[in-house]
Amino acid sequence: MSTTTLTGGPASFGVRLASAIGSRSALCVGIDPHAATLAAWGLGRDEQGLTAFGATLVDAAAGRAAVVKPQIAFFEAAGVAGYRALDATIRRARDAGLLVVADVKRGDIGSTGDDYALAWLDRDGPFAADAMTVSPYLGYGSFAGTVEVARRNGAGVFVLAATSNPEARVLQTAVLAEGPRAGRSVAAGIVLDVADDNRAGGDQPLGDVGLVLGATLDLDDFGIDADTIGTSPILAPGFGAQGARIEDLRALYGARAEQVLVSESRGLLSDGPDGVAALVADRADRIRAALGAAA
Repeated sequence: MSTTTLTGGPASFGVRLASAIGSRSALCVGIDPHAATLAAWGLGRDEQGLTAFGATLVDAAAGRAAVVKPQIAFFEAAGVAGYRALDATIRRARDAGLLVVADVKRGDIGSTGDDYALAWLDRDGPFAADAMTVSPYLGYGSFAGTVEVARRNGAGVFVLAATSNPEARVLQTAVLAEGPRAGRSVAAGIVLDVADDNRAGGDQPLGDVGLVLGATLDLDDFGIDADTIGTSPILAPGFGAQGARIEDLRALYGARAEQVLVSESRGLLSDGPDGVAALVADRADRIRAALGAAA
């Protein structure tokens, strides 16, 4: 997190994200060292193999993508060796000028949640990622401390709202029976909470608190009106192998299309390690073309 404000503190995540998207592209390169992929690439699920995998994805993303998103589970499965490889991957990404979203999906209350945030977002901490993913299903207010830690460190938070896994649909489309969002779906309530958080955070082109909205979903089915998203950045998994098309960005997200991080992982790995850079460049070009087209 080398960017600083004129007062010496870290620039906000929303400002840094908007800058990275503008100077490179709205591509988010997923770093998912699944065991099967490692085996296909001739790499072991050990520190050396995981580090080599991460280096390939980071080097391909550098100068082309705004963000890389390591899926922490695939590193964590290798224990201490995996965390050493993750540390090397994050450091390499930061040295390359990439923003790092740690896909950790944490969610807990009080000091426990605050310490998760410190582990991943403290700029002097062990990992110092630029943002982390969180699950709001212990109540949106449960990670107020997480957002505070994030903002203090110039970092961000992406909140799960509408995800593509079918077993989540029943919960995310359920209608709230009480509280300030009564009558709204769970997912729509989260969207409104995030938008409120960003308004409270001040005037900037993108907020520090973002949403995870699957690109394979029809937001109307979840009761989500794109007009309520406000300045929230959108992390949108589902492009490439999962079926969403970059060319449909405006159709999927309407006036909010330029706030979308196009997240892809598996589709970038199909040509092996030597083909990743070309596929990343292709995706970046297609994103710019899609957003440059008339709405």
